[in-house]
Amino acid sequence: MQSDLPEVRPSLPMEWVRSQFPALSASGVLLDNAGGSAPLDTVCERTAEYMRRWPVQLGASYRESALAGEKLAAARREVATLLDMSGDRRVAPDQIVIGASTSSLIGRLARSIAPTLREGDQIVVTDVDHEANITPWRRLEDRGVEVITWHLDMDSGRLETDDLRRILSERTRLVCFTHASNIMGEALPVREITDMVHDCGGRVCVDGVAYAPHRGLAVHDWDVDFYAFSLYKVYGPHCAVLFCKAAGMEALTNLNHQFMDGETGPGKLELGAFPYELLYSAAAVPAYLRQLSDRVNGRSGPGGPARAYDAMAAHELTLSSLLLSFLDSKSRVRVIGPSRPGPHRFPTVSFVVRGRRSSEIPPICDAHGIGIRWGHFYAPRLVERLGLTDVDGVVRVSMVHYNTEEEVDRLIRVLEPVL
Repeated sequence: MQSDLPEVRPSLPMEWVRSQFPALSASGVLLDNAGGSAPLDTVCERTAEYMRRWPVQLGASYRESALAGEKLAAARREVATLLDMSGDRRVAPDQIVIGASTSSLIGRLARSIAPTLREGDQIVVTDVDHEANITPWRRLEDRGVEVITWHLDMDSGRLETDDLRRILSERTRLVCFTHASNIMGEALPVREITDMVHDCGGRVCVDGVAYAPHRGLAVHDWDVDFYAFSLYKVYGPHCAVLFCKAAGMEALTNLNHQFMDGETGPGKLELGAFPYELLYSAAAVPAYLRQLSDRVNGRSGPGGPARAYDAMAAHELTLSSLLLSFLDSKSRVRVIGPSRPGPHRFPTVSFVVRGRRSSEIPPICDAHGIGIRWGHFYAPRLVERLGLTDVDGVVRVSMVHYNTEEEVDRLIRVLEPVL
């Protein structure tokens, strides 16, 4: 029997949450989180611990080297859990590649895939993505690969799947798209797109950078071939992760040293010694999500981090609603992306002001200790498509779960006389 009681939204323990991020007490109001979130205190501690305790190279027989190898193997297993937090299936540690950034990792992926492509093969990119998932693929045109653009629909303001369907063909080898735009703040239906591409024999490469700070990842459920996101935007250290489906990893060309041509795992793309201390400290992120889930109050739900993400989503919806409602009341303001809050609308809110250049707005907030940003945010093709290049792109306010209603109210008070 269906209950008549209203659903109780899980709530975040905000005092505890903010206490986990020491930068929040010393950095004013941080509303530029899509560029890089504050790191967890435990991330900072583990980075320092590794550098103090295990300043060694891996692979040696002596005790400290062996112990460092064990620590990093455990950290890789932990980081792999971030790729599928449903708890049903696990991502194998040898299915993730660690690198400095998503830009770096997708660039390596493109170089590794390139030798497997033939002249006339087609790759689809969008004009919505961050350049990380466009430039590396466009450069393959020099090899005779045809790169086709899946354009933003100017009427709906979205990437429409019907438009993609029309450009797919038997020559489509790869479709590269964002899970959520870092300007428009709306999630795309990844599984629907992936199924469509797989049906024509292609694969997908998804940029999850703007999605991962807000919702749990589920690469198995989405059936994606490649999925990348940056840990330094998900409360971690300055590094990134690339997931490769087993078959995709096997087919990649080795970019590492020639004597490693028999490499079958992530070593193909992990050139040289990456910052081990960052992988070690990244293990603090899934640990935090589990702790947060344990502390969340509200309706009962599945175990693991799912409750944490439910609470994060509910809180972020409140933040988005406050800001979007304010912007909607201003006749000179145009919100880029959905102007109404919703389950697929993240708290990354971009807008332009008629009669003002976007570059004029953030400095006004600077004087009040509020950090927001203007520009194209490495998505210049989207800004050009929207006709906003001449006004210096957009103003972007990007919030995450540790931001508060009071901080949004403070921003609104500053913007009120400006807009």
